[in-house]
Amino acid sequence: MSSEDRSGSLGTFKTFAIAEGILLIVLGILALVFPVIASFWATGVIAVVFLISGLVGWISNLARSGRMGRWICFWRLVVSTLLIVAGASMISNFRDPADAAQQVAAFALAIGIVFLVEGAVAFFSGLAHSNRPGAGWAIANGVITFILGLLIVTLKFWGLLWVLGTLVGISFLFSGLELIVFSSSMHDDQNPPAAA
Repeated sequence: MSSEDRSGSLGTFKTFAIAEGILLIVLGILALVFPVIASFWATGVIAVVFLISGLVGWISNLARSGRMGRWICFWRLVVSTLLIVAGASMISNFRDPADAAQQVAAFALAIGIVFLVEGAVAFFSGLAHSNRPGAGWAIANGVITFILGLLIVTLKFWGLLWVLGTLVGISFLFSGLELIVFSSSMHDDQNPPAAA
């Protein structure tokens, strides 16, 4: 690849990465300003993902059923069915605002419980491997994740409605900043990651 091609490729990469970063920052700020709307949006996207994953799982498992054991195929089909039912149920609940709000709150509560378990596991894993480098980060991550989970599960119903939107907003904001900083720091003598 000539230096001119590399420079053009890098310029295109930087332009798209910075544009993506700006878009993520804008979406992150909007999610933080309107966390309840962002929570509903996130739950809706997850419902569609569940539905599609379940349908693809059914097709994939039936196509591979001859190469899998009966019980493995059966349980995979059960999981795919649960995903379809959960996704369809979440989508149908969005027709009634009261049911949709309950769905969002239940999902946020589930995330809080996952954070509690994940935090405890990370904390005790860090303690068990305290002689290894980075164990302090695992312990800190465990404590912070556990505290976040505790905060989420102790929120009242209306508080649960803004949790998902806030988490999505923070994630988008930091992802956008990271993209802009990373792509801005690339120089002409470096290949873009896609071309490397």
